[in-house]
Amino acid sequence: MHSAFVVSQTDPRPLYLQIKDQIRHRIAVGALKPGDEIPSIRALAAGARVSVITIKRAYLELELEGIIQTRHGRGSFVAEGVRLADTLNQQELDQHLQAAARVAALLHLTDDDLVERLRKVRRELAERKP
Repeated sequence: MHSAFVVSQTDPRPLYLQIKDQIRHRIAVGALKPGDEIPSIRALAAGARVSVITIKRAYLELELEGIIQTRHGRGSFVAEGVRLADTLNQQELDQHLQAAARVAALLHLTDDDLVERLRKVRRELAERKP
């Protein structure tokens, strides 16, 4: 996990949640695999330019969710778990669908309109596949 974590002061989510979501995303897409070490709290705090407390909170929540494991004196690692990536992918899809639903509400689209738009996008993607 060599690419930097990015936090935004304009993002309405708390900083710890932005970090937490980025770690979850990297696990979901396979950039981090079970057993991979994640940066130390201090290293990530320095790299992201946030407080150590912010990173501690993100790591604590990830640990409580069973996504990472912290081994005293050794560091933090992606938890072992066969279905971990599947679960995270489902959660990530749900986040995207929630965002789409919010935009649809702003555009005053009905549920049927939104479903039809999703079907249209899927058809277009299917047509593009070789």
